[in-house]
Amino acid sequence: MTGMNTNRQDDAVRLLTDLLAIPSVNGKDREADAAEFLQRYFERNGIDSHVQEIDGKHANVTAFLPGRNPEETMIWNGHLDTVPYGDLHAWHTDPSVPVIRDGKLFGRGASDMKSGLAAMVFALCDLHSREKQPACNILFAGTCDEEKGGIGAEALLGLLGGTHANPEKRPFLLVGEPTSLRPGTAQKGCLWLRLQIRGRTSHGAYPDRGVNAIDGGMRIAEAIRTFVHSYSHPVLGRATAQVTKMEGGVAPNMTPDRCSIVMDVRMVPPLKAEQVLEAGRRALEAEKQNLPGLDAQFECLNERRAIEIDCAHPQVLRLQELLRSAGRDDTPIGISFFTDASILDRDNGMDICLFGPGDPALAHQPDEFVEIDRYLEAIRILEELCQAETF
Repeated sequence: MTGMNTNRQDDAVRLLTDLLAIPSVNGKDREADAAEFLQRYFERNGIDSHVQEIDGKHANVTAFLPGRNPEETMIWNGHLDTVPYGDLHAWHTDPSVPVIRDGKLFGRGASDMKSGLAAMVFALCDLHSREKQPACNILFAGTCDEEKGGIGAEALLGLLGGTHANPEKRPFLLVGEPTSLRPGTAQKGCLWLRLQIRGRTSHGAYPDRGVNAIDGGMRIAEAIRTFVHSYSHPVLGRATAQVTKMEGGVAPNMTPDRCSIVMDVRMVPPLKAEQVLEAGRRALEAEKQNLPGLDAQFECLNERRAIEIDCAHPQVLRLQELLRSAGRDDTPIGISFFTDASILDRDNGMDICLFGPGDPALAHQPDEFVEIDRYLEAIRILEELCQAETF
């Protein structure tokens, strides 16, 4: 199935197990430990690699494997951090201790996305050890803080600027997020939007003398939701918007003069954050006609653009060919969560595909696992993908 002998399979599983055993919960653990571990692994295998320190807890790791065509570079990306463990009683194993059971490797990060990360690392080292030079240069970038602010991807932007020698061709970025070994050709964008609504207070017995900030804010949020839901995508489905936080009011018998609403908006191409903001501004102007004195400010707490790649891209077609030859489903899928790709390619200058062995349905869940056979298959496919003359 995987084309790897037993020793190589054991080495690959050991790498992932060791990586899972390094705690890298975002906001709690020292993610730099994972970066330093991978740098040492690359170093032992003779691959040029570096740790990019950001602060005391955060660091990235990069590695470079020269290709037969030195003018072309493919970028491989994965993130080092995980989300918290959640309710430990909901787990049947200790999420901080990797456990193999029934052909599955359990632990926090097994699916999202240390299996994709380890598959990339092992594939590069395995190719180098077997003197199998890739068709183009491979630049590996392991980033920290993906699950929150993306400071790792932000810090990498300066390093990625000179990776592609041919200005007429767009660089190709492969992200190892969980896709169940299917080509991820589209990714929803994300906008965390805060609405700060201001009205005018009055006695609760005389609401007409005030301007109810909560009522106005709810109607503006509903107008934004209706606008966003009008967009859909053939792979990603419908764009979504929901209120995830709300706070306001003074007392039970007073008309509220302020309200704060946070919305989680998941955008599909071609919907952009500015269009969502403009829909909010239009809704505010409409509400002002009914509630003179109402006002609002809109603040972007987090913005990640939606991403898609042409399904006829040579690398996508090659990936599908490899999946079919392995008897795997090659149907493109879309990813609803954001990744570091939207930061690494903020200016829309790259072609981006997502591909990893994890199951997206298991991300952030108790009893997170990855199927070992799927992880090993990902390594084989990655090795074959980067040896093909598809540029």
